[in-house]
Amino acid sequence: MQINLDDVRIESGWKEALREEFLSEYFVKIKENLLAAKEREIVYPPGNLIFNAFNLTPFERVRAVILGQDPYHGAHQAMGLSFSVPRGVRIPPSLVNIYKEIKSDLGISEPESGDLSYWAKQGVLLLNASLSVGANRANSHSGFGWQAFTDAVIKILSARRQSLVFMLWGNFAKAKSALIDAQKHLILTAAHPSPLAGGAFFGCKHFSRCNEYLRAHGLGEIDWDLNHGAG
Repeated sequence: MQINLDDVRIESGWKEALREEFLSEYFVKIKENLLAAKEREIVYPPGNLIFNAFNLTPFERVRAVILGQDPYHGAHQAMGLSFSVPRGVRIPPSLVNIYKEIKSDLGISEPESGDLSYWAKQGVLLLNASLSVGANRANSHSGFGWQAFTDAVIKILSARRQSLVFMLWGNFAKAKSALIDAQKHLILTAAHPSPLAGGAFFGCKHFSRCNEYLRAHGLGEIDWDLNHGAG
C-alpha cells in the first residue's frame, strides 16, 4: 500500500509541511491499522474529521497549540479537536475545568457549548497525540503510529514557525517539551485539567499568559470567549 497525497484531505499548507510524513513507511502502517480497526469496531472521530484540527487551523495561521492525548471514545463526542465536543453534547469534566480557569483568569463567562472551533479558527491548534480511538476504549489506538506523526507536527512547527505558544497539560503533554525549541517559542506547562488532578490546574493563567506573549511579539491575541463564536 502506498499513500496518494491527492487522497489526503488536509489543508494545503499542512500537506506540504508534512509531505515526508505522509509518504513515510510508518504512515502507511497508520492507514493499515486504521482500516483494520474499522473492520472490527466503531472508530472515532469520523474519517472526515480526523484532520479537523489541521483544516480549521492552517499551518501558517497557527499561533498556539493545546495538546491532548487521544480523542473522546464515547458516541458523538470526538470531532478531531483536542478537548472539544460538538454543540449539544455534554461538556466533559476536563473542559468544564478549562472553562473555570478561563473565567478565573480572564473574567469570561463559561459557555454553554463544548465546541472549541472558534479557537481553532483563530489559530489555536487543538492537537491530540493520537488522531483516532476505538469506541469505549480510551487510548486504544496509541500503538498505531499516530504519535510519530504528531511528534513530527510539533517538531515541524517548532522548526519552521516563530513565537508560538505551546500549552502542555499533564505529564504526557509535558514530555513533548523536548520536541520544542524553547528559545523560539513559549512553553507553558501545568497539571492536567482533569478532576483527577485534584484542581492543580487552577491558577495556571495560561490563557492570559498566552495573550501577553503574543502581544509582546506583535501578534494578535486569541479571543478565548467562546460566547463570541456561538452565533
